[in-house]
Amino acid sequence: MNPPPLPGPFWLIGCGNMAGAMLDGWMNAGLDPARITVVRPSGKDVGHGIRVLTALPEDEVPALALLGVKPQKLGEVAPLLGPVLEPQTILISILAGTRLATLHSLFPKPRTIIRAMPNTPVRVHKGATGLVSGSADENDRALVEALMTSLGAAEWVADEAVFDLVTALSGSGPAFLYRFIDALGQAAAELGLPDDQARRLALATVEGAAALAGERLETPAILANRVAAPGGSTRAGLDILDREDGLVALLKETLEASVQRNRELAVMTQAS
Repeated sequence: MNPPPLPGPFWLIGCGNMAGAMLDGWMNAGLDPARITVVRPSGKDVGHGIRVLTALPEDEVPALALLGVKPQKLGEVAPLLGPVLEPQTILISILAGTRLATLHSLFPKPRTIIRAMPNTPVRVHKGATGLVSGSADENDRALVEALMTSLGAAEWVADEAVFDLVTALSGSGPAFLYRFIDALGQAAAELGLPDDQARRLALATVEGAAALAGERLETPAILANRVAAPGGSTRAGLDILDREDGLVALLKETLEASVQRNRELAVMTQAS
């Protein structure tokens, strides 16, 4: 899906791994680079012919501004950015754990503030982005949703109380899957396959399985059972993963740890 036309200047405040992945995805999808300004202290080039500044532009007011700094830096950024925004500016935050109430208190002018939690596959237009806002009007929501949909899947979350879980699931999820791919290959290597071959086969297996699951004709649970014939070798392996202390329990613990850290970050940003 192509990104929508931008109604005015689009500022990216910070451009680390996540914001950089979003920017690459938008540029590859055809977003107009002339509308975009990246503001970062290093002044490091981001490619695509995009203007990069070390301080906020003085010659324009942004139609959209995306907060892409680390949450711990919000206290430094807000006093500089807040006064130059206008009511019509759409403020988008990808800061983990930073609540809407905190954002509204630090940036009182914009009437629309939206929290977005993308993940790094946005770079290849396979992202999953959660969205939540208590203030966005329909046109602003539609614009931001179209921007995020051009990077992959995007879904609105009705209750900010569960947004930390969205962050853990889709925002952090790629890291958990990368670890699973690595572990699958490592386990096969320890059982006798050459290391490089085990890792190649693990990656190809996960890539193909994800593509098939993405067709959404059947649930992943049904697909797993279709592979696992009763009494067969696949079923023997699934019996290990399906134990009470198996994969679901491990992933629940993993997500809970990530959610807890997001809550700690929320406290830190409120204190700043």
